[in-house]
Amino acid sequence: MSKLLLINGPNLNLLGVREPGIYGQTTLKDLEEQLTAFARENQLDLSCFQSNHEGAIIDAIHDARNNFSGIIINPGAFTHYSYAIRDAIASVDVPVIEVHISNVHKREEFRHISVIAPVCEGQIVGLGITGYKLAILAFKEWLERNV
Repeated sequence: MSKLLLINGPNLNLLGVREPGIYGQTTLKDLEEQLTAFARENQLDLSCFQSNHEGAIIDAIHDARNNFSGIIINPGAFTHYSYAIRDAIASVDVPVIEVHISNVHKREEFRHISVIAPVCEGQIVGLGITGYKLAILAFKEWLERNV
């Protein structure tokens, strides 16, 4: 069974509490449980990781290169300025899909730019937690084509 890594960045540990009008009522724990079950239903194994620390996210990306077939990442605010995370993604031979719960293009102007997107296979924004499920399905299809 192919393995995917889900990385959630800063402040996503507060899902369900932080700005529920933007991010919804689902907690990170509930999200991870839902996505793990959804991945399993699609013959994929999902491991979940969350950190508020840039270096820990970089380490998780580096560690993924020998252990995972793909990475789904919501880098949170690091999206807009972390060239270190961008370089970590570029340095590993693991495809990455960037996901954002909110539509970053409808929010503050600083959120419109992703330094991560150019090194990702794709970006899903504004579809709530369904965006994570779409990323899982995209990887399922990609893995089936590239096996």
